Amino acid sequence: MSKIEVDAIDKQSGSTVTIGGSGTNVVLGTCGQTVSLGTGASQSGFGRTGTVDWQTGSIKTATFTAANGEGYFANTSGGAFTMNLPAGTAGNIVSVVDYTNTFQTHSLTIAPNGSQKIGGVAAPLGLITEGQSVTFVYVDDTEGWKNVQDSTTNATGNAFVTATGGTITTCGNFKIHTFTGPGTFTVSNAGQPCGSNTVDYLVLAGGGSGGVESDSSTSSGGGGAGGYRFSNGTASGCYSAGPSPLGASALPVPAQAYPITVGAGGVASQPEGHGVPGSNSIFSSITSTGGGGGGGWDSAPDQFEGQPGGSGGGGKQGTPGGAGNTPPVSPPQGNDGGTSSGVTFPSAGGGGAGAAGTAAGPSQSGAGGAGLASSITGSAVTRGGGGGGGGVTNRPQNSPPAAGGSGGGGAGGAGNTNNAVAGTVNTGGGGGGAGNAYPSYTYKAGGSGGSGIVIIRYKFQ
Repeated sequence: MSKIEVDAIDKQSGSTVTIGGSGTNVVLGTCGQTVSLGTGASQSGFGRTGTVDWQTGSIKTATFTAANGEGYFANTSGGAFTMNLPAGTAGNIVSVVDYTNTFQTHSLTIAPNGSQKIGGVAAPLGLITEGQSVTFVYVDDTEGWKNVQDSTTNATGNAFVTATGGTITTCGNFKIHTFTGPGTFTVSNAGQPCGSNTVDYLVLAGGGSGGVESDSSTSSGGGGAGGYRFSNGTASGCYSAGPSPLGASALPVPAQAYPITVGAGGVASQPEGHGVPGSNSIFSSITSTGGGGGGGWDSAPDQFEGQPGGSGGGGKQGTPGGAGNTPPVSPPQGNDGGTSSGVTFPSAGGGGAGAAGTAAGPSQSGAGGAGLASSITGSAVTRGGGGGGGGVTNRPQNSPPAAGGSGGGGAGGAGNTNNAVAGTVNTGGGGGGAGNAYPSYTYKAGGSGGSGIVIIRYKFQ
């Protein structure tokens, strides 16, 4: 290859500079000159100049063969397929981009021609990252096609949170992910302040079951609602989230997978004693505690008491209700169970997310505490009601069974029947307390607690 040198500068305006063959010098002049190649001059080793021509009028949805110098938009939303590379020669270039951001669900395979290579390996390449785009240049037969540009940032022209998981619904400019059982909330784009970079949430634990009854003279307390923790709603549309003093700040969500735990309700399975606590629900740094079991009869006097939890279980036969917001968090996640006043037959209601359980009077069982309403899903739904105290019949201080609290709390059992009502599924409602069993002297079960729920909401456009 000849060496190209600057030999002289011609100051004559408008002159022409010619690059000749081997050994020819280059003369550069002033304004208005042109440069051309003379006989015998040549270039080599520079490869292709410029980038690809994007085929915007031909979105690919099935296996195809690429052509040199072209870029393609691959739509794998309907299933995986393959892009076959052309026979490569030095300087060839091909690009492709994830058109529908679905490579993570349905991959695009890049297949070399014959025995040619991709990055030095004679084998296909799978693109499996959401929003991925790549550009390949063919260098030589040793390395084959080299990936010279690879974008996995999934730039979408905005700075909003992007995520998958649960049952997804849309409300205006907001997405809502609802988990009624275990799952994973996966964030692929954490967003930015100019769009969205936090999520609102409702994390509700399972409710406690109502107390169990084996004594013929008294009823049992209602189960407490599961812990109810939520953000104030200002990050995703200022929806009604409940009383503002209870609302916490929205959560930032760095791009990663967030396992979701949805707590089960406490089961009414004990032969005697207090009800079974509900299980915790968890999202990111938020843990809501299962509701406390309602007070029930046992040979140990302390079993009469309602048990602590997200909201506490109702007391029985002159004992206090269980403490709510246990363990304590701020803002608080629930309320205390009601107290049974004096050595009386009726029992108290379990605490709810919005109010404490109602105390039992001499001839009146206590109702479950009220739950809280939230519009995080786009319409107002009340959840987290406490279970009602069981009723008493055929005794001097008879009382009807008490109602469960609004928001899924189960009603107490009535008289000799085993019909304490379970808390409603996915409301975290406490189960109703068992009714008086006289004269059968048989065990009566309280109602099971309702399972919890996790709901996440954010602005996506």
